[in-house]
Amino acid sequence: MESETMSRPNGNNSDYGAKGWNLIYRELKAFLKGALGSVISVEFATVLVPLLIIWEVLPRSGVVPETLVPTPSKIVATFWQMLIEHDLPHHIGASLVRFFLGFSIALLTAFPIGVLMGWNVFVRKHCLPMFQILAPVPPPAWVPITIVALGVGLPMQVFLIFLGAFYPILFNTYQGVKDTDPRYLASARVFGASEFTLIRSVYVWHALGLVIMGIKIGIVLGLVMLIISEMYGGRSGIGYLLVESKEYFNIDRMVVCMIVLGALGWFLIEIMKYVELKLAIWRIGR
Repeated sequence: MESETMSRPNGNNSDYGAKGWNLIYRELKAFLKGALGSVISVEFATVLVPLLIIWEVLPRSGVVPETLVPTPSKIVATFWQMLIEHDLPHHIGASLVRFFLGFSIALLTAFPIGVLMGWNVFVRKHCLPMFQILAPVPPPAWVPITIVALGVGLPMQVFLIFLGAFYPILFNTYQGVKDTDPRYLASARVFGASEFTLIRSVYVWHALGLVIMGIKIGIVLGLVMLIISEMYGGRSGIGYLLVESKEYFNIDRMVVCMIVLGALGWFLIEIMKYVELKLAIWRIGR
């Protein structure tokens, strides 16, 4: 009896572990199906394949100079060479670390400030004018003063990425919370909901769509500032590779960096689209 009772918890743990891995597998499969569904399709192939053929033929036939317009086949060969010989994964990893540091700080600060401004008139009147004055300043305009203040290392890069992502998340969160339907608030108050409960269960969920839209825009602008920051400082990253390729007039390497950057942005936005699908259950019918 003791051996049977001792073996039951282990069996339950193994069952829970198997269920957990099955859940992860199903979620990953659903994510990849949704993300790749629009890319790997007959409709997109009818546009992409002719463009690739034209792109390959024109430089080879001399219509455009191959030194300025490298062919897709050469770009694929260059990508493989950079992957093996020029430590491309290291540069991608360095860029991702900088991006996630700056973007995480932006999200952790912009979201609660946006919620407070949308929820409370006092906070809105004191904070909103300052952000409305600072937001129109293009993030690249901060580069010179940031270099003077922080140098050209990691703090400068993280701060510029933070600036790129902060305002889209802030203003979308603020607008989404501010525009919460009063009928939802009245219904919740009838049942005795506190203000904290309203923020947690009504305001934030109502603003979810705009918040995620702000995060998507923040991802794009954060990547822009990532490249700018790496162009001005650092010895690694995709932006550094772009500048190095420009100095040696390696256009094929420049195109590889641009494709890698586009793929990273696309992948991050697809993650946010999947997060929205899992959280905003009420929007699935649309």
